[in-house]
Amino acid sequence: MWVRNWVKPSFINFQRRACLNFAQIQSSLMKRKVFGVLMLGTVLFAFIADAQSSKINYVEYDLPNGLHVILHEDHSTPIVAVSVMYHVGSKNEDPERTGFAHFFEHLLFEGSENIGRGEYMKMVQAAGGQLNANTTQDRTYYYEVLPSNQLELALWMEAERMFHAKIDTVGVETQRKVVKEEKKQRYDNTPYGQLLSVVYENAFTKHPYRWTPIGKEQYIDQAKLTEFMDFYKTFYVPNNAVLVIGGDLDIEKTKAMIAKYYGDIPKGTKPIPRPTDVEPEQTEEKRVNFYDNVQLPAVVISYRTPKLGTEDNYALQLLTQLLSQGKSSRFQKAIVDEQQKALASGAFAIPNEDPGIAIMYAIANTGVTPEELEKAMLDEIDKVVNNIISDEEYQKLRNQAENAFVSQNQRVTGVVENLATYHTFLGNANLINTELEYYNKITKEDLKRVAGKYFTKNNRLVVHYLPKSMEKK
Repeated sequence: MWVRNWVKPSFINFQRRACLNFAQIQSSLMKRKVFGVLMLGTVLFAFIADAQSSKINYVEYDLPNGLHVILHEDHSTPIVAVSVMYHVGSKNEDPERTGFAHFFEHLLFEGSENIGRGEYMKMVQAAGGQLNANTTQDRTYYYEVLPSNQLELALWMEAERMFHAKIDTVGVETQRKVVKEEKKQRYDNTPYGQLLSVVYENAFTKHPYRWTPIGKEQYIDQAKLTEFMDFYKTFYVPNNAVLVIGGDLDIEKTKAMIAKYYGDIPKGTKPIPRPTDVEPEQTEEKRVNFYDNVQLPAVVISYRTPKLGTEDNYALQLLTQLLSQGKSSRFQKAIVDEQQKALASGAFAIPNEDPGIAIMYAIANTGVTPEELEKAMLDEIDKVVNNIISDEEYQKLRNQAENAFVSQNQRVTGVVENLATYHTFLGNANLINTELEYYNKITKEDLKRVAGKYFTKNNRLVVHYLPKSMEKK
């Protein structure tokens, strides 16, 4: 679960699904609908202007045990969203134990000292709510959405997960089977399911981004119960988490409940390891052929990018929108519609906590060679590098950024996740009110400069994802 359903300007929307496979990305990108310049009427502009003028208010503070708390009061609907974001993802794993963070996403639903095995989902659903979790390379995120009169239930359940989780042989063995089956179904036996893993393991040589959150199943099989217990006691502690609650709540009453359920949880005593490996600068183009059980070739071109929160990263997100977002995007118009060299195409920047990558892909039309498709993609990328975009395209990008930013923060679940992510990675929850300013500062000249800086041959990885029938015997 790695990339959200379509490319939005906020880096948060690239962090939702830690292991989403390529076929799902293809499908979701093909379904996107974009409000272009001519389609944005006065009603939409009025909606955006009104929403932008509404500041999202919140209260934040720390408990003595290091747990950071953010509360957002919104009485527009009688629901609350309760979330906990742990600052642990696949990049925090031992290279010989990859997949641990994603494994724990599953394992911590097994139950606790006071919650029976398999009862998490039943309890929330019985209370009229829903829950889920997801893991990325940088964090793990749990949340519940419930009627507001069930707030205390969600707080208690997340406190149980944080301090009393059931880490035992039965749960570990159960989740070993679940995770291996997930990998088999969603990656090993899905068309293009290995693509993201191939891209990352070749784009990175030293940094732990070189493996994806799904990890290797043999490491999960090899791990002992004591290793899982140690991972839990190291990372799933209050001083490595942020608790964010939003919706129909009373701030003071909620603070009292938080003190009741979280105040006595002890601070973690183990050092929290953070990767210090710096990926060496790429100095020449990398090329990879990968063969899999697919019918049509795919071409993926990726470029190394700066970490989230940087000015260049914001520009790169707009550049990938320019290439792939909507029917009027560069890739769609040129490669899919006019040249008919691809059945599907897309581009998205993944702004990780550390420097990451931007990925551009296309699936070849029948009879089109990977070489022909690659050339068509590079031609469109080169146009962005060598030319300033039109006023119409520039305005469309700004409109898309505004619409996506406002839409995300119109939902309490979006507000809660945004607050958690801004705090965890940038130490500034107020970006929920100000991030759009960074997009509005980007000029057409900035886009050309950033494209020329990063979309270079020496900074490029090219993957030809090919049918096994094309492999030379």
